[in-house]
Amino acid sequence: MRVGFFVWEYPPRLVGGLGTYAEYLAHEFVDIGHDVSVFTLNGGDLKTREILRGVEVHRPLIADASNVFPFFVVDDLKKWGTNIKLFNDIFIYNILSATKFLNRLIKKENYNFDVVCVHDWLSSVAGLVIKNESNIPVVFHTHSTEWGRSGGHGSDVVSHLEGAMASGADKIITVSYAMQEDLIRHGWPQSKISVVWNGVDPDRYDPRKVRKEDAAKIRELYKVPKDWNMLLFVGRLTWVKGVRNLLQAMPSVIREYPKTKLVILGKGEEQADIVETAERLGVKDNIVYRFDFIPEDERILHYAASDVCIFPSVYEPFGIVSLEAMAMEKPVIVGARGVVGFKEQVISAGPDENGVHVNGEDPADIAWGIKETLKNPEKARNWGENGRKRVLEYFTWRKVAEETLKIYESVI
Repeated sequence: MRVGFFVWEYPPRLVGGLGTYAEYLAHEFVDIGHDVSVFTLNGGDLKTREILRGVEVHRPLIADASNVFPFFVVDDLKKWGTNIKLFNDIFIYNILSATKFLNRLIKKENYNFDVVCVHDWLSSVAGLVIKNESNIPVVFHTHSTEWGRSGGHGSDVVSHLEGAMASGADKIITVSYAMQEDLIRHGWPQSKISVVWNGVDPDRYDPRKVRKEDAAKIRELYKVPKDWNMLLFVGRLTWVKGVRNLLQAMPSVIREYPKTKLVILGKGEEQADIVETAERLGVKDNIVYRFDFIPEDERILHYAASDVCIFPSVYEPFGIVSLEAMAMEKPVIVGARGVVGFKEQVISAGPDENGVHVNGEDPADIAWGIKETLKNPEKARNWGENGRKRVLEYFTWRKVAEETLKIYESVI
């Protein structure tokens, strides 16, 4: 089949996990034998059309109309302030992509698309336009929602776009059963919603392919001695990730396991709060911050260097970082309360146990999970081995692609 693939981030432009997901899924579609045309945002310095590893990538050049929107947009958008430029970029990317898709590829170049997939509200305008102007089935991939990301206090415009796309789509694919239940609770049509878990590349995330001396250099970089425990957090530094709650758990952990250092990798609006919290709690000597987006190769080395990986999210529809850690044979401690897909990845009891479930909103419970993992290193290593086995069985990108394609075929 030929797939029109609308996603606002795609390599080399990466912002978060969505870009990684899009890259792997598009490549798997092509490897299986399908044609994929990706439409994505152009920051101004990228080609408007090229082939990347068999994937046709379109990036229409956008223009700045952010000073025009306040003349006619609703009050909600006016509250965006300087972020109106972000809305401008997203809106114009959508309109230009949809018109290029319809008028150039279909009408002029005679492309015959079987299905269109749009990812989150960021590409929903394009999906709605295509739905208006063609008979091509549209599948809406919902990776998260505005009400979840914002704690119920987000943008009305974004929520409206999500709801309109959900209503107009022929099918909705979301990333976990926890997310599916949340969408249904908010009135989305249950009959349309299917679940396909995300994945990871176990060939790339393979502990046997990391040299011990390279992993040792990471520990040396952060001054973590060989006989110390290195805890690792990777992710955006925003409230839903539970990082401040993790910091509040550290005094209790350090009292029992003083030879422990937490390494935090990521960037976001909570950077200053994280530094202030660590200093206020008196644990700054046991915390290392790396406020940056870490390239994948370096991130893999960090997983290899760590002893335990911790992701205490309070809202996380799926969360690929835990799969990355599991593939690297690391025991994982994950938030499992609320709309959090980690609990579907991590088995917390029985012969297949590979980590610990905690309440990401409760620092005491996070501390318990860390101490439970540190107290028996041999058991923790076994959890890590179980984690990789689970990835190989359920969470490869090929499996994600095959399950997704089945749903696409059902609407064609």
